[in-house]
Amino acid sequence: MSLVLATDDAGGPEIFASLQGEGPSMGVPVAFVRLSRCNLACTWCDTAYTWRFTGDNRPHRDEAVFDRKANQVTLSPAETAERIAALGQDRLVITGGEPLLQGGRLAEMLEHLPDMAVEIETNGTVKAPPRLDVRVDQYNVSPKLSHSGNPADLALIPERLDDYATDPRAFFKFVIASPGDVEEVLALHRRYRFRPGHVFLMAEGTDSATLRARQEWLAPLCLEHGFRMSDRMHIHLYGDTRGT
Repeated sequence: MSLVLATDDAGGPEIFASLQGEGPSMGVPVAFVRLSRCNLACTWCDTAYTWRFTGDNRPHRDEAVFDRKANQVTLSPAETAERIAALGQDRLVITGGEPLLQGGRLAEMLEHLPDMAVEIETNGTVKAPPRLDVRVDQYNVSPKLSHSGNPADLALIPERLDDYATDPRAFFKFVIASPGDVEEVLALHRRYRFRPGHVFLMAEGTDSATLRARQEWLAPLCLEHGFRMSDRMHIHLYGDTRGT
């Protein structure tokens, strides 16, 4: 079976080399592959072209609707791996959408890339199959808070969060739009006892001005509560664009 990938601006698969823009590996040169489809629908999602296709009425602040055929492309796991290897990087970030919805095919892809370090960016609601899990070096888990618009029973699944909280490979990255969102993070931190140094707070925003304004009040909150702060470096470098 094929992998379903998002498309870049030219209509090809969104496979590219860049600097990781967020989280514990920020600034590291990596290869990226972006998969299509998501089981959640964040109202502020900056990759809505991976899920909000014609006929999908889940809310989004831009109310943008994308043509599925124009924004999805299928490749075999082997061909996807070949394109990733051609980028010449030794670290791979698998993102989406929600990439673990295609866990079995991802495992097959990674069998063709045995020497790459692998990060998976996930919303934390899906469990990787064992065949994939053994090939993952780092999980970047981004549980969705109430301001995302997702019901908590869909976005915050206790069994999944318990699993990730006890996995030393997992780092947690929370998108913060207002100071009150940090209270939700603190409640989750008390419940799941995330590892020290494994929690990042990241301002929500798709332009530098918004990110900088929110970081002014977010930085003191990180200092107060002992959380790490993540920037969105790719936004400052490239703007809110595909393939970056």
